[in-house]
Amino acid sequence: MFDVAGGCISWSLKKQSTVATSSVEAKYVPSATVTKEAIWLQTLLEELNFTQTTATIIKADNQGCIALAHNPVSHSQAKHIDIRHHFIQERIQRDEIAFQYISTTDMLADIFTKSLPRETFVKFRTKLGVLPPE
Repeated sequence: MFDVAGGCISWSLKKQSTVATSSVEAKYVPSATVTKEAIWLQTLLEELNFTQTTATIIKADNQGCIALAHNPVSHSQAKHIDIRHHFIQERIQRDEIAFQYISTTDMLADIFTKSLPRETFVKFRTKLGVLPPE
């Protein structure tokens, strides 16, 4: 999920095409898709004369995924992950994207992917600016 100026402008949900063998891989592979979307949105905004001066922050709730994104060579878990997913590291080095750890309890994107307790659902719905029907 991406937001600009506090408003959600893009989100996507897709079933993974491969079976992940670890939670790190399960988060890392979709992170490549998120990175592609971030790069596309940066390009779109630049065409609209909104040049981005800092890296796009991608929030992740798996510290292993973040470590793997920064250095895929040092992880034994990475040797079987398709090479196409490792372009994340290149984008981090170019300072186009940056990963930031966020607690699972604060992962706003979960509202689109999981069944949540009512309290969490209401909290996330409010953060999205979606109001209940009156």
